[in-house]
Amino acid sequence: MSTQHAAIEDPQLGTLSRAETTLDDGDVVTHDWYSGALTIDGRELELMIDGADVDQVGSLIPRVHAVVAHLDGIRRRASDAIITHFSDGEPSPAELETGSADLVLDTLEITDDATVLHFTDSCGRHFPDGYWPAVHLGLDGTIGEVTVEG
Repeated sequence: MSTQHAAIEDPQLGTLSRAETTLDDGDVVTHDWYSGALTIDGRELELMIDGADVDQVGSLIPRVHAVVAHLDGIRRRASDAIITHFSDGEPSPAELETGSADLVLDTLEITDDATVLHFTDSCGRHFPDGYWPAVHLGLDGTIGEVTVEG
């Protein structure tokens, strides 16, 4: 592995490695992002940081630290945004609370211009199987876009 694709060791985030996927035929695809995993509240949270080399990813690590430090509040704002966005009317506090419990944060994605939180609908009542909601935050932490991905 070249030094530009070397793993990054971070005291808070652990080991971040250039993401790779092995195809059915054995070929390996190297992606333009680094990945890692954090254990938060007993669950594994996938971490994706956009960048094809150590320097590019390294420049985003301070933002990752800031997001992780405030993750509980960010996660709740994001789940509230999802429930609000896909509700027919203004959701009640009880609906927001239920949505917060039902939507599980699975992946935190950091890019040059956004932070994206990818959720799973743990009960299957909010989104069809195979689709997941995502909340895109701007660099200033404001909620921009709420999407459904599949």
